[in-house]
Amino acid sequence: MAQRRCLLILVLSAAVAPTSAERPAPQQVDGYQIVHMYPHDSYAFTQGLIYVDGHLFESTGQNGRSSLRMVDLYTGQVLQKHDLPAQYFGEGLTDWGSTLIQLTWKTHKGFVYDRFSFSLQRTFEFEGEGWGLTHDRTQLIMSDGSSHLRFLDPKTFKEARSIRVTDEAGQAIENLNELEYVHGEIYANIWHSDAIVRISPRTGRVIGRIDLSGIIDKRELHDPEAVLNDIAYDSTGDRLFVTGKLWPKLFEIRVVAKQQGKVH
Repeated sequence: MAQRRCLLILVLSAAVAPTSAERPAPQQVDGYQIVHMYPHDSYAFTQGLIYVDGHLFESTGQNGRSSLRMVDLYTGQVLQKHDLPAQYFGEGLTDWGSTLIQLTWKTHKGFVYDRFSFSLQRTFEFEGEGWGLTHDRTQLIMSDGSSHLRFLDPKTFKEARSIRVTDEAGQAIENLNELEYVHGEIYANIWHSDAIVRISPRTGRVIGRIDLSGIIDKRELHDPEAVLNDIAYDSTGDRLFVTGKLWPKLFEIRVVAKQQGKVH
């Protein structure tokens, strides 16, 4: 009888134990190499960053200091600028065709500009807070500081669907901030961290992380909100750029397997 009982326990244990196929695969954690450093306006509270047609376009925040800018990558010089009215706190930015689309933080309003003249073409309303903004080939993708990403119709700005972003254990990842669409994945900075997560736009599952610890000497930063915040991708040159709020530098980086270390 004792032998039968032990056998039964072993069978039941095998039945409920997760198989290797059922266990979530550990997420890949990558490091970086710095390819180039560029100057950046250390007074810019950068909230959104994109690279289009050879120029950086930047959305800066803070009430009374928010702006839309076109910036020369190599010198950091602001070539064109549009200041937002003081009641608006600028946030995420992306391009769509010949336009630029900019979110605001808590005023539930977005702006659509002509990309060349910065003339305002229209405004639109959305629910909740505006944080990050990017797009795939068909839809805008927006973060609001939660674990959810919204997919918006670029003409009507109505929500078409949303995904909940989770790690390999199924736990929600909050504070999703600045976004960029890279090689079919959504890159998202986690606010107040040195991490960028790589997200499947289909499932919301985090499929990898990029650890940017140490990319800037913290002694160069003089504000507790001077945190990593911005990702831009040059699809033509396959270049990835990152910077932060109030950072004096912008970095072109190459993502590498973490065991290869970091090259400064």
